[in-house]
Amino acid sequence: METIETTTVISTFLRRHVSTDRLDPQDDLFASGYVNSLFALQLIKFVEKTFSIRVENDDLDVANFNSVAAIDRFVRRKLANC
Repeated sequence: METIETTTVISTFLRRHVSTDRLDPQDDLFASGYVNSLFALQLIKFVEKTFSIRVENDDLDVANFNSVAAIDRFVRRKLANC
């Protein structure tokens, strides 16, 4: 999956669940209030299912999930290590 496609898939999911039409790939999802701890669990499950990867305990770092761009980088790293 190309970066643009991955970013689009992630952004589409987030836009369905947060109250914004504009979501920049660099926007901090936690600082902006778009993602809270409960929604973070949904986001992790979405990433696992959509990209067929396993999010391990060591992966549970806000830096991996704080923006669309960060999630994209995380997914690419995980897929490269499979």
